[in-house]
Amino acid sequence: MTEADLYTIYKEVYVPSVVHTAESLKYYEEFTFRPDDILIVTYPKSGTTWMQEIIPLIMSGGDPASVETLHNWDRVPFLEETRASILNLEQRPSPRMFTTHFHYNMMPRSFSEVKPKVIYVMRNPKDVFTSSFHYYGMASFLVNPGPQIEFLRKFLDGKVIFGSWFDHVKGWLNVDEKQPIFYISYEEMTTDLKDAVTRIAHFLEKSLEAEVVEKIADRCLFKNMKQNDKSNYSVVPREFMDQKKSQFLRKGIAGDWKNQLTPEEVDYFDAVYKEKMKDVKYKFVWD
Repeated sequence: MTEADLYTIYKEVYVPSVVHTAESLKYYEEFTFRPDDILIVTYPKSGTTWMQEIIPLIMSGGDPASVETLHNWDRVPFLEETRASILNLEQRPSPRMFTTHFHYNMMPRSFSEVKPKVIYVMRNPKDVFTSSFHYYGMASFLVNPGPQIEFLRKFLDGKVIFGSWFDHVKGWLNVDEKQPIFYISYEEMTTDLKDAVTRIAHFLEKSLEAEVVEKIADRCLFKNMKQNDKSNYSVVPREFMDQKKSQFLRKGIAGDWKNQLTPEEVDYFDAVYKEKMKDVKYKFVWD
């Protein structure tokens, strides 16, 4: 099926229609934030599920029940998806935890007024592409990726769900300076997860003992998190996600793009990246 069959265009980007209804998007637009809310923001396939594991464990002081009693889509729900409107989020005690894939210029008015805490996770776009290619191949609610070079063109042109990676990253790097935002990369988390947990906890003003940090980091190692059936999407029916084709939590490594992209595709990617990011001063760990 085509984009017209499976996607809705919302604020000029594609979103999967199956979980983005007119009602859910209206709920999102009218959502009222609190100053102590915690919002995980990512472009898809950049470490979202990982962060949905880390943040609840930090806020609970390492209590494993925080990630073992609720599926990640309920414990840290996507505000723009249909599920959010039935979770009675208004009644949840503070600090509440949410997730979004939306661009900065797509945030509801309440976000700009209240300025909740934001954790923005970035990932090398070549690895984002690689992970996306496998994901699109196993999810029935997404357009089949087709030949790799064809999907690469779509990805670099932003003709994929949630639009352009370049626009997403640049938009969130240029937020209002009064907005409390913590930037971290997938690569930093793979290199030193304990340090990442420590820095995130500090940003969230959550004091943790060293042994608790170690416990959380160990729990959130990709190989361990992958075993959590509340996080690995294993309960999603096969007609929506066929994990026999590709696991939702696949490898959890940095640099897998080297096994995926041809030399010609790397050159093409690099040329587009150089042009799109030429005015960005932020120093990415993969540059």
